[in-house]
Amino acid sequence: MGSESKTQAGNFFEDFSVGQEIVHATPRTVTEGEVALYTALFGSRFAINSSDPFAGSLGLGGAPVDSLLAFHVVFGKTVPDISLNAIANLGYAHGRYGVPVYPGDTLSTTSTVIGVKENKDGKTGVVYVRSVGVNQVDDMVLDYVRWVMVRKRNAESPAPAPVIPDLDDAVDVADIHVPYDIEPDAYDTALAGSPFVWDDYDVGEKIDHVDGMTIEESEHMMAAKLFQNTARVHFNQHVEREGRFGRRIIYGGYIISLARALSFNGLANALSIAAINGGRHTAPTFAGDTIYAWSEVLDRVEIPDREDIGALRLRTVAVKDRACADFPYQDAAGAYEAGVVLDFDYTVLMPRRR
Repeated sequence: MGSESKTQAGNFFEDFSVGQEIVHATPRTVTEGEVALYTALFGSRFAINSSDPFAGSLGLGGAPVDSLLAFHVVFGKTVPDISLNAIANLGYAHGRYGVPVYPGDTLSTTSTVIGVKENKDGKTGVVYVRSVGVNQVDDMVLDYVRWVMVRKRNAESPAPAPVIPDLDDAVDVADIHVPYDIEPDAYDTALAGSPFVWDDYDVGEKIDHVDGMTIEESEHMMAAKLFQNTARVHFNQHVEREGRFGRRIIYGGYIISLARALSFNGLANALSIAAINGGRHTAPTFAGDTIYAWSEVLDRVEIPDREDIGALRLRTVAVKDRACADFPYQDAAGAYEAGVVLDFDYTVLMPRRR
């Protein structure tokens, strides 16, 4: 009988090297049940993800799944190999969405390590990966970079030569995929929930999304299991009660989805996310926290050869346990104000007035 371990402890910082390619296990077929559960968890109300006829009026074959549900499925595949032993997921960059995802599509993910850097404490390091999710016919649905702080297995292990990837500040408009085709007078703003389209937003404008939502313990646990995110910091209270915070922290992607759902009030015609330009989880969130969000329009981008669709580059900031009327963000020194938990820079597609 063989004596080798049949179980996996996950990768530690020493196990990563630049250029390493990882094929992640467990392809995932997205079902209508998952779409319903996603709505139950986050309360998202965007018409395009809720109505087959509405999506059909935009040239689609049916209602696609929410951009962030696709993100979570692609992301969740990477966790057992990339961030099972993570302390924190630190940020995102250069995320490009491809073809829409529909119920019945099967998603799988591969990753390439593009950077490593040991931290000064010698006990942890930062790993940069580019992950690509594809559907069953190998069409790209999401291609993004993230970086994560991972524990070392042995603090005495030598530090690798640091490699930090050079990442663009924003995804170029030429790399934005537009799956919609809106005929003149075909877009129904009443059904969408807002009269405001791309033309009505100004660079520098700030939008308080007003509503707040309290996160229950059962909700974030269910979300992590739905997305097959196995990171111990989200699951194992037996271990985490002895950790830094004394309790499980909420998966950062949960806060992104919650902020996007809250943004409906003010950005109801944001059809989908086209790009993730950058993002940071600036503080942990726990069950019982109430999340609010506000957005700033960073840029209004014309898409070449398109009169029906434009792009808005947004910064959405999520805060906990304080309203957003004063738009808290950063102080004069650049430090985040108390309560800020997410700073997310992304690009959405929105119909134009014709």
